[in-house]
Amino acid sequence: MSGGLRVTVTGGAGFIGSNLVSWLLRHPAVGRVTVVDDCSTGSVRLLGSDLAETDFRHGSVLDPGLLDQAMARADAVVHLAALPSVPRSVLDPMASHQANATGTLTVLEAARRADGPLVVAASSSSVYGAQPNLPKSEHDRAVPLSPYAVSKLATEAYLGAYHSCYGLPVLPLRFFNVYGPRQQAGHPYAAVVPKWIDAALANRPVTVYGDGTQSRDLTCVDTVCQVITTAITDRVTSPWPVNLALGTRTSLLNLVEQLGDVLGIRLQVEHAAPRPGDVAHSQADPARLLELFPGTTAVPLHEGLAATVAWHCDQRVKDGLHRAPARRRSAPPSPTKGIG
Repeated sequence: MSGGLRVTVTGGAGFIGSNLVSWLLRHPAVGRVTVVDDCSTGSVRLLGSDLAETDFRHGSVLDPGLLDQAMARADAVVHLAALPSVPRSVLDPMASHQANATGTLTVLEAARRADGPLVVAASSSSVYGAQPNLPKSEHDRAVPLSPYAVSKLATEAYLGAYHSCYGLPVLPLRFFNVYGPRQQAGHPYAAVVPKWIDAALANRPVTVYGDGTQSRDLTCVDTVCQVITTAITDRVTSPWPVNLALGTRTSLLNLVEQLGDVLGIRLQVEHAAPRPGDVAHSQADPARLLELFPGTTAVPLHEGLAATVAWHCDQRVKDGLHRAPARRRSAPPSPTKGIG
């Protein structure tokens, strides 16, 4: 790893970060990967054998000294470190602000001291909030409904400001419901796909908040990693936010059906009250993404779910748990029609 691009990934021991580290380590243009993570939501276990090939720095993005060391001579910084989850931010808005907004500002200041590497940073479709338009375009006004969404809007604004004031090359990316292997369940703020897979493999019902007609633009983590890797190797920049999703739209009830098809079972469903801060529908307008990254294609949902289920099954085997529930076929719960 002596030659090639030098890339620093904050949050590199998390779900998206660890997948990205694998992509970068295997790209011929990349020479060194440095990871910064305090492992508060991630785990070095997710890096697996890749850990030995990285320069791993344990600590917080709120530590300027650590960031200065991690960004020394970096060509690009991918800022993924964050405190995720809308419900968590509703319970503790200050923690979300510190980790996400102040954390981003600390990273940008370190990048400025490091002579201006490209900074690619993760925002979220949650910034659209109550914006009723579908699909969601970057030209639409953001109407955030949660402290988490506000903190991600601040991330975008800070990147744009640092480009304008200091000429820093930046790329803010709005993630839309990213799922895939290495996304963990087993904690109160787990995302819907791993949470449901974990429940199904343990023969527990899946919980749907609301009536299940709400829809999401589910994006496989491989698509995210492909776009970010291309941004680094081709030095793609934009001071304006870019939707990182391809305009698919899946209702939660349809997701129940497709996950059941992958597992070969009928999922049991329990409904609960809608959660504060959740949005009803999320679908990206991919025009700006495709302009910057032509040829980007979505991983089919069934294919992405199959890879995700396989990873969870492998983890259960490693943890000494049953691999999967007994296979049985029956009609899926109704209604389950997809949207769009």
